[in-house]
Amino acid sequence: MSPTIYTIMLSSLATGTIITMTSFHWLMAWIGLELNTLAIIPIISTLHHPRSTEAATKYFLTQAAASAMILFSSMINAWNTGTWDITQMSFLPSNTLLAVALALKLGLAPAHLWLPEVLQGSTLLTALIITTWQKLAPMSLIFLSANNLPPMILLTLGVISSVTGGWAGLNQTQTRKIMAFSSIAHLGWMASITSISPNIMIMSLMIYLIMTTALFSSLIFSKSKTIQDTTTTWTLSPTLTITTMLVLLSLGGLPPLTGFLPKWLILEELITQNMSPLALMMAMSALLSLFYYLRLTYTTALTLAPNTLQMKFKWRFKPTTPPALMAFSTLSVFLLPLTPLILS
Repeated sequence: MSPTIYTIMLSSLATGTIITMTSFHWLMAWIGLELNTLAIIPIISTLHHPRSTEAATKYFLTQAAASAMILFSSMINAWNTGTWDITQMSFLPSNTLLAVALALKLGLAPAHLWLPEVLQGSTLLTALIITTWQKLAPMSLIFLSANNLPPMILLTLGVISSVTGGWAGLNQTQTRKIMAFSSIAHLGWMASITSISPNIMIMSLMIYLIMTTALFSSLIFSKSKTIQDTTTTWTLSPTLTITTMLVLLSLGGLPPLTGFLPKWLILEELITQNMSPLALMMAMSALLSLFYYLRLTYTTALTLAPNTLQMKFKWRFKPTTPPALMAFSTLSVFLLPLTPLILS
């Protein structure tokens, strides 16, 4: 794909998301979602490979179905209440349908099966866009309609997603599929807190975006597509090895790293609302996710690939780390002390 067309696609992608995030009318939100979906299809299928074509097709079908369900739920609501306002969804069947549609759009379990397949058929950069930028529009709709969405459905989706994201990720060897299940698990945490505290959900989303961008940046820089590939990271840059390790541990939610902050606040809020069994299930599911993050940490930082050369560094690369990666990695590690500022 030529740089001009790629730039047009990326700007259309950004425009679609911004239209959805800034609209209060359901039709404008739907137009933004459609523009967003249509812009990313060519980006997914740039490889001209059957796998990427299949990924683009799967992505298109799921997103089109979810958008149609969102439009249908808003039409039913408008028919019964006379308003197209996103914040005024008061008709229960519409809210239920909307929650299901947004779950499909985000990739929440049990409507998650498209996400790992789509990421596996994409490049690492496209996978980064799908797991970060593409979550903004649906999450903004969830935030706007948080007071009206059925809490029971959101909590159920949240628990199923966090458990599925942890359990299904255990068996994976491809880094993109691991990141897909990581995304499902994190979105499950956000879904479970949405009806109780939308502000914590937004904070959790921001931290998730920072950590995922940091990890994908290191995977892109080291060209690691499988767990086995991560063993060669050290030959590129020792700094990269350390930062990748810290970001992985942060994604796992270990204190005193940034990733502990959303898990801590969400569990605290769930216990305050007398949902201790739910909080226990979420915490146990976090242990499942932690296992595959630790496995990646082990292969990245504690194992060295068989090396026949006398020199340790790849001769054609300088052992440097990109500034953007360092910035996101720093944020992924050191934000926990800002907790009082976030809570105030």
